[in-house]
Amino acid sequence: MPRLLARPSSPVSARTLLLLAMIGLLALLLLWKRGWEHAAPAGTVGRQQAPSLDSPSPLPVADRRSPGMARAAARGAATLVGEFETAPDLYALAQRLAAREHAGDPQALWIVSRIYDYCAAFAADPAGYSRDTRTLAELRLASGASMLAARERVGRRCARFVPGDDLSPQRIDGKRRQAAEAGSLAAEASLLALGRPLIDSEEYIRRLIERVVESQDPEAYVAISPAMGLPASGQEAYFGEISGTPLTELSWLVAACRLGQECGPGGTLMTTYCAAGGICSKDDSQDFEAFVRDAGVSRQSAEDLNVMVDDLLYGTGVMK
Repeated sequence: MPRLLARPSSPVSARTLLLLAMIGLLALLLLWKRGWEHAAPAGTVGRQQAPSLDSPSPLPVADRRSPGMARAAARGAATLVGEFETAPDLYALAQRLAAREHAGDPQALWIVSRIYDYCAAFAADPAGYSRDTRTLAELRLASGASMLAARERVGRRCARFVPGDDLSPQRIDGKRRQAAEAGSLAAEASLLALGRPLIDSEEYIRRLIERVVESQDPEAYVAISPAMGLPASGQEAYFGEISGTPLTELSWLVAACRLGQECGPGGTLMTTYCAAGGICSKDDSQDFEAFVRDAGVSRQSAEDLNVMVDDLLYGTGVMK
């Protein structure tokens, strides 16, 4: 296979490994807390059952789009993404999107899945979440102020969700599969990151990664980033050469920030890491890229990171 992207050969720093280990631990904690194998009975914010996902998956709509069409779809989704990032009441936003969601709008389905994911920990036990927030405040941890602010932000934005809304991992994954089948590239990328691609073939995976790069869609870059880290180690033949290490995962996230993803201290990316896993910056003014460079990479690895981000953004070595 031709090279997808060129990757520097410098070793990954111990600080980068530590940061990604913390991120990996966060993911495991989230899965455990939500009860991956023992979800509650299904329900919905709109109190309607999601359609069955047992039928064979069709070829995704996004896979039939040209790069130009994909970029246009990404631009069309930007308004919804902006609403998600800034809405003070995410329950209300989910309700507003219900008609579009039930009509099969891929971007509405994707944003609703993001709302569910963002609010899942709070919705599972609102009283317990608030109690834990108070306890963390009392501990006066080094990054306690940032963590407290992040958890309070989640609590405010998700305040109207309750356990009966069933924001379970199965529900979230089902919504993302619906979004992917309807044509959301970011949803397709998220399924790959979960290890359950929409189509289980090497050719599909290679083409999906190409489409993400071609789209320049920051949502898709963030969604695919976990798949491009250590899970892809030894599989670069079809995951591409910016894959397989902790530093490559960070490069996709930093590239997403540069493409316009909300990576500020109050954005979803920083809030999720901090509120759920305690991966918080001690400087509450730092954005994600500054935090990564400050806490996650050595000087040499920072140079490697720059090269990989440039490759992702400007197409150096990308297959044509």
